[in-house]
Amino acid sequence: MTTITFDTQEAVIKLKSVGVSQEQADAFVRVIVESQNNLATKDDLRDFEQRLIIKLGALIAFAIGIVAVLVKLL
Repeated sequence: MTTITFDTQEAVIKLKSVGVSQEQADAFVRVIVESQNNLATKDDLRDFEQRLIIKLGALIAFAIGIVAVLVKLL
């Protein structure tokens, strides 16, 4: 997974410069850093798309097989 660079100290300094308290700035930056762990990258989405295509292809092949069997039985 790709790491996103984020200068936490600079963010805290900028927040404090506009009147945010040290505690609030620290908490805000912690939330941003923690939320970055849940981001999907383009590579993650491409991998997911490939897996989805393969699974859907298998499902379609299975459905065609079921239809062929039913046609022969009826």
